[in-house]
Amino acid sequence: MRRIEKITGRTDDTIILRGVNLFPTQIEELILRTPDLTPHFPCVLTRDGRLDALTVRVERRPETPPATAEQAGQGLTSKIKNNIGVSVRVEVLEPDGVERSMGKMRRIVDRRSGG
Repeated sequence: MRRIEKITGRTDDTIILRGVNLFPTQIEELILRTPDLTPHFPCVLTRDGRLDALTVRVERRPETPPATAEQAGQGLTSKIKNNIGVSVRVEVLEPDGVERSMGKMRRIVDRRSGG
């Protein structure tokens, strides 16, 4: 009898990026392990030619210098590639650079054009 893998997120939050199932909670877990970055982030999906691309826009902590935050962003890119198996781009924003919303935070922003 095969063992079922643990459930990592809601199916309605699933992103399939280049054949890899990805949940925003997986990215959040890796961000929480990065002390120079805050857990405020959207995942922005775009289409570059025929390929989908994902950009994680994450804020640096107010006490973290911008150069240190950029290094943390590069480290996050590597962590995502090594742990999830997909290449993404990470943009490190200034504190309060991510729009806050009341209620459930919108983690996935789909900017792919239809077709």
